[in-house]
Amino acid sequence: MRVIGLMSGTSYDAIDAAAADLALDGDTLVLTPLGLISEVYDDELRAALSGALPPAGTTLADVCRLDTRIGQAFAAAAVRADRELCGGRADLIASHGQTVYHWAEGGRVHGTLQLGEAAWIAEATSRPVVSGFRPRDVAAGGQGAPLVSIVDVMWLRGRPGVPVALNLGGIGNVTVASAGVSREPLAFDTGPANALIDAAVREFADGGGAAYSMDTDGALAARGRVHAPLLRRLLDEPYYAAPAPKTTGKELFHLPYLRAAMAGSGTPAAEDAVATLTRLTARTVADAVRPFAATEVIASGGGTRNPVLMEWLREELGAEGGAVLRTSDELGLPSAAKEAYAFAVLGWLTAHGLPGTVPSCTGARRPSVLGSVTPGRPGLRLPEPVTTAPARLTVCAKDNSLLFTGR
Repeated sequence: MRVIGLMSGTSYDAIDAAAADLALDGDTLVLTPLGLISEVYDDELRAALSGALPPAGTTLADVCRLDTRIGQAFAAAAVRADRELCGGRADLIASHGQTVYHWAEGGRVHGTLQLGEAAWIAEATSRPVVSGFRPRDVAAGGQGAPLVSIVDVMWLRGRPGVPVALNLGGIGNVTVASAGVSREPLAFDTGPANALIDAAVREFADGGGAAYSMDTDGALAARGRVHAPLLRRLLDEPYYAAPAPKTTGKELFHLPYLRAAMAGSGTPAAEDAVATLTRLTARTVADAVRPFAATEVIASGGGTRNPVLMEWLREELGAEGGAVLRTSDELGLPSAAKEAYAFAVLGWLTAHGLPGTVPSCTGARRPSVLGSVTPGRPGLRLPEPVTTAPARLTVCAKDNSLLFTGR
C-alpha cells in the first residue's frame, strides 16, 4: 500500500508530506521511503494560527476558518506529494492535522484538538483519508501522545542495549524502546525542544523582527552565554519531575511563560536568552533519558538541524559515560521526515484494522485502532483486515536494499 503521511508539528512552520510503500512480510512491516515534500504555511495563515494559539483567546468563527484553511493547505500538500512522489498512485492519506490545543490537567489529558478538516484532502485527492488520530487514545485514558511510540518500538526492536528515539520538534518527546528485560516500552514528552527557543527569537532577536522565527544553524546560541539564574529558574518547572507517561505542549511552554521566568531572574540579551533555552532543552532531554541507562539516543525533527543544540545534547548525554547521540538518518529514516513517515504507518495500521498505540507508552487502558476514515471519491475501499499486528519495522531503499532492521 502506498501511503502519504501528513504532519505539521508544534512549531507550525510547514506541512511535511512523506510518501512510503508499506508491505507486510510475516511479522515485519517493510517501509520503503519514497520522499518528502514540505509546504510552508502562507504568512496570513501562519499569523492567524499563531494568534489563536494559547495563551491567546479566539472565537468559534476563527476556529472554523482555521479548520477550513488548514484542511485546504493539507490538501494542497497531499496533491503535490501524490503527483511528485507517488506518480499519482497513492492509496491512502494519513493526516495528523495541526494540534491547536491539548487539554492536560492534573497529570491527565482530558481532550485534544487538531484542525485541518479531512474532507478537503479527500475531495482534492480522491483518496481515503485517516485523520483524528489522538482522541481515541485519550478516550481510552491515554495521553494521546507520543503516538509515534508504536513506530519507534517496532523500528528499534532487537537493537542492542537501551535505544531511545528522540523527536526535537516544538516539544521534545522520547520513546524508550527497551527499558530493560522486565520493563515495557515507555514514551513521554520531555518538555520544550524548539518551542521556547523559537519564542525567544521571535520576541527578542533584531527587536522582534518578523524575519526571525528560529535560531537558524544555532547562530544566536553560539554567540551567547548561558544565563545561570534564568536556567535555574526554568529547571524548577514541576513538569520535569512528573512521572511518565506524561505530555505537554505550547499550552504551558509559550512566550508569557518565558517572560514570567525572566521577570524573576533578570532579562538577558537576546543571544544569551537563546543560549540559555538551548541549554535547557539539552539538559532536560538528557535528564529525562538518564534514568533508563540509555545506550544510544536516535534524534529526529527540526532540532537536529541546530548544530549547537546537538553539540550540547551530545555533551549532556555523554556525561558519566552516557548515551551515544545519532540521527535517524543513520538508521534509514530522514530526520526531517520521520514523524510524517510515522503517521503514514499509523494510517496503514488503521486501514488494516490494527491498533496504533502501545498502552505502556501513552498510559491508555488498552490499545486502540486510531482515527476516523473519510472516504475517497470512488467510495470507501479499505484492504482486508490483518489479524496479527506487525512486531517489527524494516526500512528498505527503492531498490529493495536493506537500510535498517532491528533484527
